[in-house]
Amino acid sequence: MTIPYNNHIHNFYRYPSLDSIDSTENTSEQQSQVYLPEFLRSLKISDLPPGKLKLKIGIPIILLRNLNPSEGLCNGTRLIIRDLQHKVIDAEIITGSHIGKCVFIPQIILSPSESSLPFTLKRFQFPVRVAFSMTINRAQGQTLNKMGLYLPQPVFAHGQLYVALSRVISYQCIKILICENCQNNYQTKNIVYHEIFQNNII
Repeated sequence: MTIPYNNHIHNFYRYPSLDSIDSTENTSEQQSQVYLPEFLRSLKISDLPPGKLKLKIGIPIILLRNLNPSEGLCNGTRLIIRDLQHKVIDAEIITGSHIGKCVFIPQIILSPSESSLPFTLKRFQFPVRVAFSMTINRAQGQTLNKMGLYLPQPVFAHGQLYVALSRVISYQCIKILICENCQNNYQTKNIVYHEIFQNNII
């Protein structure tokens, strides 16, 4: 029964990015015209926000750039959206030493750190992504009260599993989901090279 709660469901806000090609590169005017704004906006690059960012009040987001580390606005900081305006996001930090602090996130110009594209993309957008979940690498260094770990396949190294399991302070705070009828053997070997502990000097 969801009808009584419909009045509390907030609307989605859509933020299309402004994309262009870096004019400082050796890019001809004809080449720049080939890449239409619609095409540039459709490009999905791992360390850039979406060209069509869809946000909603109350959802978790993760910051993709260092905006102001002294105020807790670092790459990887997670926040909850409090309000959405045309040019700014009002959000509350939910991780780290600045937890509970309310901050404003502006739109900025971003470029990918690495890309296989034949040009450098410049994207004017909010430096955030929706973060209902995150990769193990992205969670490194964070402490969580509760966590669900989704493992459709085993991790490739025991160190990665350690990073995932050590995000919480107790085994009671974590749930792990694996395939129920998966034929793979869900074991991760803890491989130790004993040679490195020997005192032999080469």
